[in-house]
Amino acid sequence: MNSSRPIFPENLSSLTSQLSGIRISSESPCSFQPFKTALQPVVARRICPFTGKKANRANKVSFSDHKTKTQQFVNLQYKRVWWEAGKRWVKLRLSTKALKTIEKNGLDAVAKKADIDLRKL
Repeated sequence: MNSSRPIFPENLSSLTSQLSGIRISSESPCSFQPFKTALQPVVARRICPFTGKKANRANKVSFSDHKTKTQQFVNLQYKRVWWEAGKRWVKLRLSTKALKTIEKNGLDAVAKKADIDLRKL
């Protein structure tokens, strides 16, 4: 008997069905992978599509000058904006800075500069 090679049962499928949530592959018997669920939530990224603003890494400094890493997120808001060229409302998730820019320059100009197609929204 060769002691360098471990002994595994011939029928791995019956062993896999007995273990809930663990998959054993025959190529590498020591790699365990959890089963993926069918419905995983889709998480929207915290980035403004119009300005490109995203989270900033910062230090939270206590009174004793102890520094802890934190993130400063962008002020994103869901907002319905009237799109004059399309003659309809468009629901956008944008930063408050982008909202001020849209009020100043117009939705079409800001979307064109950010290369966003408003017809798909």
